[in-house]
Amino acid sequence: MDEQLQEYILGHIDPEPPHLRQLARDVNVYLLYPRMCSGHLQGRILGMLTHMIAPLNVLELGTYAGYSALSIAEALGPDARLHTIEIDDEMEDFILQRFAQSPAGSKISLHIGDARDILPGLGDIVWDMVFIDANKRCYCEYYEMILPHVRPGGYILADNTLWDGKVVDPAHNHDAQSRGIMAFNDLVAADDRVEKVILPLRDGLTIIRKKN
Repeated sequence: MDEQLQEYILGHIDPEPPHLRQLARDVNVYLLYPRMCSGHLQGRILGMLTHMIAPLNVLELGTYAGYSALSIAEALGPDARLHTIEIDDEMEDFILQRFAQSPAGSKISLHIGDARDILPGLGDIVWDMVFIDANKRCYCEYYEMILPHVRPGGYILADNTLWDGKVVDPAHNHDAQSRGIMAFNDLVAADDRVEKVILPLRDGLTIIRKKN
């Protein structure tokens, strides 16, 4: 998508809340890899999907700076909760400060560590919605761990599933992360337990619905 068209889209959707605009600025000033931040368009889409699904229990794998978590949390009902897991312990203070500055931050529980270690400790929570945006090498493992705990009719959203187009470029798809994304896409495509669609949003967003 060219820059002019992107600016047109951003000018014709709900505005970015001030605390998220500040968060996006902080990411670009203080953090490496600012492209990992969800940003205005994806944040509004995550919020809209959250409103549509109306989940009570939400899981996020891969918090990074907290932009996507806050976008989801602001769309949650008063009794809903988001559990988000970030493996980089050096991000904890940055994330918690931004959660504290948001009116929706109190709906979020932050867990620091490897999701594969933390998930069993969350008990018997049944997830209504899951957002996967963590280590691409482990997407298949995350999926198989999570799907049994998603309610029938619940949703998994997986980010970066087009991976800069590497999924269809044999010249550039040999690294471990590309192979992880490609294996995940193949796994989901062949899984008759779910319905699935890939949106060409930013780097690809797969929407997966667990069948009843």
